[in-house]
Amino acid sequence: MKKIFRSSHRVTSGTVLAAALMLCAGTAHSGDAGSLQTQIDTRAKAVESKLIAWRRDIHQHPELGNHETRTAKLVADHLRKLGFEVKIGVAKTGVVGLLKGGKPGPVVALRADMDALPVKERVDVPFASKAKGQYMFAEVDVMHACGHDTHVAILMATAEVLAGMKDQLQGSVKFIFQPAEEGPADFEPNGSNMWGAKQMVAEGVLENPKVDAIFGLHVSSGIESGKLAWRSGAALAAADQFQIDVKGRQTHGARPWGGIDPIVVASQIVLGLQTIQSRQVNAMLEPSVITVGTIHGGNRTNIVPEKVEMTGTVRTYDEGMKKDIHARMKRTSESIAASAGAEATFKVVEVYNATINQPALTAQMAPTLQRVAGEANWMLGPKATASEDFSFYQERVPGLFFHLGVTPKGVDVAKAASNHSPEFYVDEPALINGVRALANLTVDYMTASAK
Repeated sequence: MKKIFRSSHRVTSGTVLAAALMLCAGTAHSGDAGSLQTQIDTRAKAVESKLIAWRRDIHQHPELGNHETRTAKLVADHLRKLGFEVKIGVAKTGVVGLLKGGKPGPVVALRADMDALPVKERVDVPFASKAKGQYMFAEVDVMHACGHDTHVAILMATAEVLAGMKDQLQGSVKFIFQPAEEGPADFEPNGSNMWGAKQMVAEGVLENPKVDAIFGLHVSSGIESGKLAWRSGAALAAADQFQIDVKGRQTHGARPWGGIDPIVVASQIVLGLQTIQSRQVNAMLEPSVITVGTIHGGNRTNIVPEKVEMTGTVRTYDEGMKKDIHARMKRTSESIAASAGAEATFKVVEVYNATINQPALTAQMAPTLQRVAGEANWMLGPKATASEDFSFYQERVPGLFFHLGVTPKGVDVAKAASNHSPEFYVDEPALINGVRALANLTVDYMTASAK
């Protein structure tokens, strides 16, 4: 399925949104849809105060990946009160709730991620985080600097909205509260271990009952408050981690010819890697990024060290291009090292695949998002080099991932503190649009499937 989505996106992603704009009276707007839409708006407004209270509570008590025990309990208790079938401990701390509608129909999954980041908050709000946590066995400050607190609160509110309409739902809804989207806080990825969405899929979250479609959202500081943004095809990049170890021969800094300087070799490798995007791969196919984020070597001013280690990230959108870049990085690092008499070893860990919004599902549901957002309050989102493990769900079932703006109106989004910043700020009135969007996507998809 992944290969089909990716090849088809090259052909159709440029035209899907235009086609979707013509579906103003499309499949999602028939039958009793108008009544359901009105109910969603009414119920969402009624739950808004709870939504904001949940968000503030979760924000004040953030937890790192695979440690979201307090958040998971809050979620599970809420879902049980709504009468859902609830599973806990999925992928360590994940929670899954199942709402069975009053009528037969498809199974729609909605996903929220629960984990925070090792960041010290610098936002002046009464509910600012003062929490500490363990990240790779070291104590760190913790903050919901990416907005996952809002995702959890939005999905909790959506659960309450749809639970109140249970008898009218033409299908079932699976609510997925996922840990460790930002990565595990208790171990390093090594290419074989699993966490977050990938582990939830492995543990059967998309089965029993089998999910027909999945929707997810992410708040963004780059979009004005309340606006919705999405795109068909490749929306977010794949993220891979790499490590290059350069081994030379130690010598006195005053006699560099007596050894092999791995610092100079490593510097040449850093520059050589940048020619891969600019001179080696087809820049007309897809954008790509290679960034060296750390470089370590030596411990004294007058000693040429034996070894230098560097690590970084690779971002791509096309699976074939990703593999090609990996091969070129290996060849570049090893060949440059060999030319100086040094040795280089290259290792890459594939962390998250590209987030691919299925074109057909995106076209079907675009009118819903346009209606929820309102005229002039939605946009075609640009490709982003950020990554998301929502991609692992999309590889198994059709999925649509969209963004909700949370930067206050009147603030220049280009200057707003970005997600992952200690100054990341959420305009809370925007959150109700997230609830309305997820609930309407669910109901409209069910209505269309029942035809």
